[in-house]
Order: sequence, then structure tokens, then C-alpha cells
Amino acid sequence: MATNLIAVVMQFLTPDMIAKIASALGLDRSVAQKAIGGAVPALLSSLADLASTPNGARQLTNTLAQQKPDSLESLKSLITGSGQKTLAETGSNMLSGLFGGGTVDTMAQTIGKFAGIGEGSGKSVVGMLGPIVLSALGQQQRSAGLDATGLASLLGSQREHIAAAIPSGLADQLSAAGLIDKAAGSLRTGAAAVSTAGSRIAGASERTIASASQAASATTGAVSSQWPYWLAGLAVLGGLAWYAFGRPVNDTVAQLPPPVATQPATGTVGMAPANLTVEGINLANQINSSVGALKSVLPGITDAASAQAALPKIREATAQLSAVSNLAGKLSPEGKSALAKLIVAAMPAINQMCDKVLATPGVGSVAQPAIDELRGRLDTLSRG
Repeated sequence: MATNLIAVVMQFLTPDMIAKIASALGLDRSVAQKAIGGAVPALLSSLADLASTPNGARQLTNTLAQQKPDSLESLKSLITGSGQKTLAETGSNMLSGLFGGGTVDTMAQTIGKFAGIGEGSGKSVVGMLGPIVLSALGQQQRSAGLDATGLASLLGSQREHIAAAIPSGLADQLSAAGLIDKAAGSLRTGAAAVSTAGSRIAGASERTIASASQAASATTGAVSSQWPYWLAGLAVLGGLAWYAFGRPVNDTVAQLPPPVATQPATGTVGMAPANLTVEGINLANQINSSVGALKSVLPGITDAASAQAALPKIREATAQLSAVSNLAGKLSPEGKSALAKLIVAAMPAINQMCDKVLATPGVGSVAQPAIDELRGRLDTLSRG
């Protein structure tokens, strides 16, 4: 019988374990059950989407390889003991390394809204469940002796079951939040959720090219889209031309340099190649997440009050960049250079926004220290 990943995870999340999670988060047990019932398939769907590309599968495999064989038992001790907060923070960092912080935050907000528990509790639920889902998946990978390709195949074979397990109400909210493609039944990866153009165009181009290929090979004229062949061809050319020449500047957070001949190209701009992943954390995704957050919060600063409200987000992005800087020392010289190029590409837009903020009357004295710290961190990273 084929492995049912939802069932594997839920075998660990017994009623007693759910009650302990609910108690740790100060939630009613039935409410916690509702949040967990939505978050588990959402996370598995996102992992399946990540593993659908060769680099994503390798990244996920590297993350799972760092787990101990008895990691599920260790997690049980943390949940039943006093380590719930540490577990939630560790899980959020792990998931942010895989998908990007923007995706994790949006997923947490959506699940919190679905379960009626608020954004903070939603993030705690997702953070606590992340290590559980990854540990269960790692256990299955080790027991079956799967490599990256085998892991991707396992997750791919579960897509329909996972999508069917997402409650319909949550599926609607995930779709409204731009996280889920209901037709495909799977969550998009972090780069797509943080508006990284490459991931969207890569997926769209594959689907469009596939449709065009079907249209070209069909002899009866009955293709799924029912477009004339010439119109499908124009759609392909138009999509490729948009991607090559017409992308909005603010649609790309950070873009990797073109891959060298020996490096397999990825379909996702925001996903790091192997040499930009350190300790299972995708540094390019971390940069994309930080820069995306800054591009979201800085334009909203119009006075002292909004500047004060934006400070936590600015500091959070700076802290994330500091973490990247700490891990960057473990990269190869080529990796450090690639990472620096990501920062250099993002700095002009960020600096322009910062200048506008500081020029706003009454804002400079509030925002100056945080912006100076941010710029210092960006400058350090840009030098490799």
C-alpha cells in the first residue's frame, strides 16, 4: 500500500499531542484541531511544490539529512515539556529557509484567519508543525532509502491526496491570499508568494508551452484550451517576450546571476542553487524575503506614527540579513560573489525608498537609526 503522508503526520499528532499543543498556545482544543487540520496538508502541499524542481528537491533533501533519526521523539519531548516556544521559532526559521519568510507569514495569517486564532497564534501553529512534518517526511525518506529524485516522486504521488485534505474553507482563503492554485491543488513556493517574477513565469511558461505542444500535435483540433494553433503560438511568444523585456522592476526582489555552464538552471529566480544553501537554509530566499518585506513596509511610511509602526518590520528584515551574513562565511568564494550580486541588485531600490522616508517631515528622527543599521548590513553583504 502506498504511503499516505497525511496519515503518517497525523499518527504523531494524537489527540493527546494536539491537546498539549493547544495548551501550550492557550487555545481551545477544537480550535487547535481545526488549525492543525488545515496546516498539515498546506505544509505538505508546499513541500511537494518545492520538490517539483531538481534544486528544490536537493534543498529539501539537504534539510532532511540534518535531522536525527529519533527527531520525532525529540519533538515530542519539546511539545510535552517547556520547549514549545523554541520549537515554534526553530520551525519558522526552517520553513523560511525553504519557502521564504513572506510565504510562511502569509500562510500563518491565512491559517490563523481560517481557525479564528489570529496571526500570532497562526504563526506559532505553523512553526510548531513545520519540524513535525519535516521529521515525518525524513523518516519516510530514510526508511525507503530515497534520494532527492525519489523524495520528489513520493511527494508528487501524494499531491491529489494532500490537496483533498485541505479544508474547502481554507482552500478558498489560501486562493484569495494568492498562495494556492486551486486548479493544480498545490501551494506555490516561497519565491512565487513573495512576488518573484521568475517562479511565476517559469510555471506559466511550462504550462503555456505544454498547451502549445498539445495544440501543435493534435490532429483533430480538439485541444484542452480549444484555442487556434496560431493563437496558442502567439501566447507562448508573448509570454516569453514579457519575461525577457517587459517585467516590472518591482516584480523582482532579487535575481541570481545567470547559471554557469556546469550549473543546472532553475525555474525559480528566488530559489538558491546548491552553493547558496548553508545548513539547509536557502540564503537567496532569505534575501528575497527580507527585501520583499522592506519593499512592502517602506513605501507605507508617511509620518512619524507610521514610521514607528514600521520599525519592527525593518528591524526584523535587518536581523534576517544579519543571519544571512553570519552564514555567508561558510559559502565558497563563488557563492559569496553570487550572494553579493543579489544584494547589489536590490540596493538601489531600497536606498531610494530609504531616502524618501528620511526626507519625510518628522520621520527622520524616528527611522534614522533603524535605516542606518539596515544600510550598514546591506553594505557589508554587498562586499561579499
